[in-house]
Formats: sequence, structure tokens, C-alpha cells
Amino acid sequence: MIKNHETKSINDSAIVAVVIPCYRVRAKILGVISAIGKEVNQIFVVDDCCPDKSGLFVQKHNLDPRVVVLTNERNLGVGGAVIAGYKAAITAHAEIIVKIDGDGQMDPGLIPILIDPILNGAADYTKGNRFFYLDQIGSMPKLRIFGNAILSFITKVSSGYWNIFDPTNGFTAIHANVASHIPFEKISQRFFFESDMLFRLNLLRAVVWDIPMDAKYEDEVSNLKVSSVVHEFAVKNIKNLFKRIFYNYFLRDMSLASIELIVGTLFILFGLIFGCYHWSNSALLGVQTPIGTVMLAVLPIMIGIQFILGFIGFDISSIPSKPINILLRPRKINDKHKTH
Repeated sequence: MIKNHETKSINDSAIVAVVIPCYRVRAKILGVISAIGKEVNQIFVVDDCCPDKSGLFVQKHNLDPRVVVLTNERNLGVGGAVIAGYKAAITAHAEIIVKIDGDGQMDPGLIPILIDPILNGAADYTKGNRFFYLDQIGSMPKLRIFGNAILSFITKVSSGYWNIFDPTNGFTAIHANVASHIPFEKISQRFFFESDMLFRLNLLRAVVWDIPMDAKYEDEVSNLKVSSVVHEFAVKNIKNLFKRIFYNYFLRDMSLASIELIVGTLFILFGLIFGCYHWSNSALLGVQTPIGTVMLAVLPIMIGIQFILGFIGFDISSIPSKPINILLRPRKINDKHKTH
């Protein structure tokens, strides 16, 4: 179990905890901790079986009494480290949990802005958006800009949060009641963690806000290799898309959008199958396909596309808008992680 520090809440509205996953960030981690303001009551540093032993380093050199060091006995990835921190924070009765990286790319001074929508009851989950300030984008590597633009669109579709951008941004805050209802055993534990979180939050109908921020790029080395995760991100986003549509439009509820999706899909499939059959048949016979047959194939496809566009329009307009944290009872968390 986590040993809680006996600290009084500096913020009268909520007890705020910060989770910092650590993997090869010894050069930056103490600076990140020292920059965390008084609005934070608890700091959970998670050593994700770091080869540099970040946890022992923090334990030896840190002077901040708010810090608790957690250690994963094996490397679980960034998602696994964050989940360990979430569980510890929930067990320690935190009400808002902020996640910040230990590499110094994120400004802890933005924490009050990040948690403000949750404190005011406007959001359940907030995340940074490095693309809001257009004059600052030039400092970001060009490949990262391109990759984030594509990934943002794919994540909008799969998660249902059409109003957010920069989905892999790890500077986040979540209401503890909402976090306790996330199925941690099912969520991705590595680099797909942030995108998977958005998918799980949508299933809960949680309200998500983007918070404008700048990112600092200095001498830090990313552990993410784009070539090794492209396939994983593509497959998992497609799976999440089908799961979300099934859960939200057929299992939990049915609406006009559900009918539009079914009818549109059937029209398109009929047009494609009918068209391909007659095209191949005409090619084998060496004759031209009659214009009427072509129209019988094209028209259902056009009608089907209109139905699908109607479904997409409904999906975009149905982004969660009412925070759910006040409706949820916090769940107990079984925390078995080693602590120092």
C-alpha cells in the first residue's frame, strides 16, 4: 500500500496529485519536481524499471516532502507507469490527477491552467495542445508536425472526440472519480496509451478539453520510434473505432444515426458488388456495360455516401458536453506496486 504524506490541501477545492513516469530522465527529473507549484499536494514518481534507477536517484536527492517514489518491478511502458501512478493517487485520495513527463518538455507552471476546467466543473479530462499557437509550431520537428496531424485526424475518428488535437500529448489532468472507472487492465500500456485513454473516456461519455501549451525541445531523446509503432497505432485505432460505434450506437442506444450507418453501408456494398459483378462480366464477354447498369451501381453508392455523411455529422455533433465526474462514485483500486 502507498504511504501517504500527512499534508494539508493547499487548494481548498481539491487535492491535486502529479504523476511523473520516469525512464532515463535522471538529468531532468529533479528540475521538473522543483518546478511543481504549491497547488499540488502529492507527487508520485514512477520508476518504470529504469536502467538508470531513476527512482533511487530521486529518493536520494529529492528534498520535496510531497514526493512518493513507486517502482515497477518490470518495464511496463509509459502507459503502465502512468497507470501505477493513477492507482497510487486514487488510493491516496487525490481528487485531480495530473500526468507530466520527467524529461522537461512540459512546463509545470501550466498545471493551474490544466486543472482549472476540472475544478470549475466544466471538464472531466484535460490535455495539452502544442498546435494551438501557430507562431510556436516552427520549433517543433517537421516530421513530428506531419505525424501528429495525421494521427490527430485518425484519433478524432476512432475516439469520437472531434474537438481535440495533438492526441499523443502526455500533459494531462483527470478527475479521480473518472480515472477510477477506467478499465486499467484493458488499456494499452505503451505508446498508444494516450489515444486509448481518449477512446475509454468516450465510452464513459467524459468531457475532454484541449489546453493550449508550448513544448520545449532541447537535448532530450525520445523513446518512441515511429517506424515501430505505425502498424500498432493503425490496427488499434481501427479496433477502437468499431468498438466505439458498436457500444455507442447499437449496444447502449440506437438512434437515427444508427439507421443511417446501416442503410448507408448496405447501399454502398450493394453498389460495389453489383457494379463489380457486371463490370467483370462485361470484361469477360468483351462488351460495353450498358449505361443503365452503370447507373444502377453508381446511384446506390452515392445514396449510401450521403447516409454515411449524415452519420458522421451526427457523430461530430454528439461530442460529450456534460461532465460526468459528479455522477460517478469513486471505485476502490487494488494497488500492488512497490513504493519507497
